[in-house]
Amino acid sequence: MTVTSSLHDKVQSVAQQLLASRRIPRATYRFQMNANFTFRDAAALVPYLHELGISDVYLSPILKSRPGSTHGYDICDYTEINPVLGTPDDFDALVAALQERGMSIMLDMVPNHMGVGQVCNTWWMDVLENGPSSVYAHFFDIDWWPVKEELHNKVLLPILEDQFGTVLEAGKFRLAMEEGAFFIYYGETKLPVTPDSYVDMLSLAVENLTALLDAENGQMLELQSILTALRNLPSYTDIDPEHVAERKREKEVIKRRLAVLCQTSTEVQDTINATINDINGVPGSPHSFDRIEILLHQQPYRPAFWRVAADEINYRRFFDINDMAAIHVELPDVFEQVHQLTFQLLAEGKVSSLRIDHPDGMWNPPAYFRDLQTEYLTYKVRQELEEEVDPELLHEAIQQWFDRYMQDAIATVNWPFYVVVEKILSETEPLPPDWPVFGTTGYDFMTAVNGIFVNSAHEAEFDRLYSTFVGHPMNFKELVYNSKELIMGESLSSEIRSLSRQLERITEASRRYRDFTLSGITAAIRQVMAAMSIYRTYITSPETVSDRDQFYILAAVLDARRRNPSISRLVFNFIRDTLLLRNLQNFSPDARPSLIAFMMRFQQLTGPVMAKSVEDTAFYIYNRLIALNEVGGHPEQFGSSLDVFHAQNQNRVQYWPQAMLSTSTHDTKRGEDTRARISVLSEIPQEWEQVIHRWSEMNAGFKTIIDESPAPSRNDEYLFYQTILGAWPPGETMPDDSFRERMVDYMVKAANESKIHSSWINPDEDYIAALSNFVRNVLDREQNPQFLDDYVPFQRRISYFGQFNSLSQTLLKLTSPGVPDIYQGSELWNLNLVDPDNRRPINYDERRERLADLKNRWDDQLALVQELVNTSDTGQIKLYVTSCTLQFRREHEALFTYGDYVPLEVEGNMVDHVCAFSRNHEGDHVAVIVPRLIVGLTHGEERLPLGDVWGDTRLKLPHPRYRNLLTGEEIVSENNLAQILSHFSLALLEPC
Repeated sequence: MTVTSSLHDKVQSVAQQLLASRRIPRATYRFQMNANFTFRDAAALVPYLHELGISDVYLSPILKSRPGSTHGYDICDYTEINPVLGTPDDFDALVAALQERGMSIMLDMVPNHMGVGQVCNTWWMDVLENGPSSVYAHFFDIDWWPVKEELHNKVLLPILEDQFGTVLEAGKFRLAMEEGAFFIYYGETKLPVTPDSYVDMLSLAVENLTALLDAENGQMLELQSILTALRNLPSYTDIDPEHVAERKREKEVIKRRLAVLCQTSTEVQDTINATINDINGVPGSPHSFDRIEILLHQQPYRPAFWRVAADEINYRRFFDINDMAAIHVELPDVFEQVHQLTFQLLAEGKVSSLRIDHPDGMWNPPAYFRDLQTEYLTYKVRQELEEEVDPELLHEAIQQWFDRYMQDAIATVNWPFYVVVEKILSETEPLPPDWPVFGTTGYDFMTAVNGIFVNSAHEAEFDRLYSTFVGHPMNFKELVYNSKELIMGESLSSEIRSLSRQLERITEASRRYRDFTLSGITAAIRQVMAAMSIYRTYITSPETVSDRDQFYILAAVLDARRRNPSISRLVFNFIRDTLLLRNLQNFSPDARPSLIAFMMRFQQLTGPVMAKSVEDTAFYIYNRLIALNEVGGHPEQFGSSLDVFHAQNQNRVQYWPQAMLSTSTHDTKRGEDTRARISVLSEIPQEWEQVIHRWSEMNAGFKTIIDESPAPSRNDEYLFYQTILGAWPPGETMPDDSFRERMVDYMVKAANESKIHSSWINPDEDYIAALSNFVRNVLDREQNPQFLDDYVPFQRRISYFGQFNSLSQTLLKLTSPGVPDIYQGSELWNLNLVDPDNRRPINYDERRERLADLKNRWDDQLALVQELVNTSDTGQIKLYVTSCTLQFRREHEALFTYGDYVPLEVEGNMVDHVCAFSRNHEGDHVAVIVPRLIVGLTHGEERLPLGDVWGDTRLKLPHPRYRNLLTGEEIVSENNLAQILSHFSLALLEPC
């Protein structure tokens, strides 16, 4: 059968309708959904968000997650909306409230991994019950034949708090029967018992039952018959499709029969209960646990001490989180099950766009995004068809249309629906142009905009003062390399070992390569992975080796080879050629798929190695200026130039004009205004050096001697001082208990993440206690008045200048090319730290009241803005800038969606202190002007960056008259910044 012209026409028609009606968000607002913030809470805020100028509500994952989840990324059921967020009617009410105002939903989607370990994940429970024969076994990325033979056909479950024998003999495993099925409980963890092991338990019951019932008793005969059925059940190691189907069907029949028998026979129920009690054992009698130990050995899983996970775990995880298991979303049936409800919400118009979490964890990200777009189109075409069409023909028709459309879509970034990806890019790394998406979630913008508020001219001074304070110099590149070695040797060692073994098996079958040893291959893989400067490559065949991927692999191999002269060049060259598939023809045709599979597995692993080493290790060690230690950031670069910022914006207009722009997310290490404050330090290195040494002397008495060294370390102390400067509540002179405990929690997390003195795997309780006591004592007014008297004036100084950084950053985000996103609560000052600190409840009553107050006083903007500047501690000035700008975006949507980006020429003595550009589209125009590096602009004086501080600095504006939308002033342009910025530090200029 071939695709008919009518089917072609139908696909073409639906595709064109989707492209014409597809929604591009104008501005998004992120909600973190959980049991404490539900659909009803979100719906109640829709009028406020609409008034603010938001077009789309951006929801964290809403599918059913593990009980107690506060973030939703541990989804346990893709087919159900999370009931803790509300009912389907509650969700529909939120949708209706949004649609009534022309608004919509962007949904955060997690296709790479699931939350496991709870009964809500029926797929995972089925795997634990049925092992390789589970119909869901291929859903999860499990190595059923790992190097450790004892784990063949088993899943390692690192869930125990101690050694297996200790836990067992303490009686912490308890067998139970529920509705004809057996389960083993470990605390609150419920583990299914495979029907293969029912035989031994029920055989014991039969022996005990003979004393109560004769052999011909009907209940005894039924129990014997159930035993026969169990003995005939295909084994959980049998993966023949017919036998898998038979097992799936018959085991449930057996359970129902057993349940009915127990309900109708007290003797059978009591005997089975007595047998269960015997199997469970008695604490204090070690041999009484022999039977339950045997029962556990019979399962398709192996409970183990949680510490063994790093070395022996045999399922792919989300990074190194044991209770998040990766799935094979690249398989068609898995893809369909994962996305069925999401596509339904898209097709019904309840959701209009997606944010895709962690694409680098997938087997083939480009193919996934193509599937996402084509399957959505397929879903929509099916809705429009008047008769059934063969699914294969429809699939072929969709693929043919997409193939024809692909090149045009890449050039115009025009796909059936709006998708952005959580992709972290290196310094020079572009987003692959063939991904059918609209861009990233904005970490690249965050890095660029953050960089222009750091004074690069003071890098050498910061290097010196930092190394002097901590006692030794730090090289970020070497730190990252060493952190990767640490992560690969500890938390991800099992994955590295499995990967090396996978390649060694392939080389064993080749006479050209069989002399490469496992240890040599492992060493080379680790070193090349440690030298990778990007998260991953995206090769799938020799034909898909891009210049980008080749460049980064060649660079990594060269660096690894240079660092490790003791490792044979031959093995490095072999790894290079394997990763680039240059040597594919040297293997037999049968071995080539395995070689490609190894290469793609390597690509999947480099992302977690990079993330755990950089974001979750090095970022907590390299504390030179922590405003730069941000997801997607490059702390080794001490700020960036305006030229770099402008170039990135111009590049976005050309290639990804509707990418997302972020300054705070649920994953950022610090809130946007926390970073903006800390960046001020880059302007005052001498002053900063003086205060940290003074504070260190004042607080030395609060340290504890551990192993002959003061704790906390100088590096942790240096981090602490920056952190409290950034997070200090506006206007406060004395910290309250909640702030102190926030700082304790943060510093404990930072110490464990850095893995220097403590870690999550091996916590050092003495060091953590010393660190916690130090933080509490330093911030205690009664204990430490001298420090706080010295600290508060300096903090106010930093806060004063930091607010201008924040306001400039806000206006740049709201007007740069792309779709600006506001993280929950960030319309006022966002002085959060890393999660879970940034998931604290938001006071929306205050925000609604402050926005309503602004609207009531809008008639005299100039007086209003001057008052707000004078009362800036409230954060209402940021809300004002946000609201004004978003309103203008709403009225000039095409200007910001399609407009070009032109840096404005600046000349004069303060040229380095202003960032200015225009947006232009079909006669519509706006100019944006913000100050930067305010300390230098005001020569260190705490004065507003207005009027004569700008000296002779001039700006070339294309129109003679403007109105500043933030102040209401009409400006006869003499191109003089002293005139343009005479009443407010920001200008959003519309020609008039």
